[in-house]
Amino acid sequence: MKKISLVCIMIMLMLASACGNVEMTPNPNTSSEPKPETDESIIPKNTAEYCDGVWTNLDSETEKSFYGTWKVEKLLGFANSYNDASEYPTGQKVIGDEFIIKKDFFSSKGLKNYNVYQRELKNPLYGLNFICYNTDSFYRLFKTEPDTLNINLNDKVKYIVINDSSTNLDIPLSFFIVNNDRLILLLEATSFELKKITD
Repeated sequence: MKKISLVCIMIMLMLASACGNVEMTPNPNTSSEPKPETDESIIPKNTAEYCDGVWTNLDSETEKSFYGTWKVEKLLGFANSYNDASEYPTGQKVIGDEFIIKKDFFSSKGLKNYNVYQRELKNPLYGLNFICYNTDSFYRLFKTEPDTLNINLNDKVKYIVINDSSTNLDIPLSFFIVNNDRLILLLEATSFELKKITD
């Protein structure tokens, strides 16, 4: 009986000793240690997956880039979704035409070969509808290849529409302002590079 008791005591001591040497590993899901913060320097600055819908009036910086007398300099390309009333695939009847954009006056009467695009508006309503911060978001929204329009990876592109203040309806042409230093005319699905003639 003494031998059995002695063996039991020795087994219990060995088990207790073994349990004392076991290193407990914390459960990663319950650890109270703070997680390392993300290194902000590796995150790209322009991460917008989609273009921002802003639906606002023009700010002074945009007005400065937008107002003036403009001449259609060259055809840039077409959206991938549909065509429009201009001459596919060269748009040659628009090149060289002029139009006027002022705060209180808009005239596209200079687009002489296309009655459908000719408008003359007093007190037009200019709307900044979208701002795109990268080429992926731009393509998703406008279905137009950014390369075709010479839009680079992180260019900032503003989309501007014009409404007739008497009817509040859009007119069938709109614009892209790229980095506040280029203006692109959109005749529905066709894009043209513009050159400013006068402020």
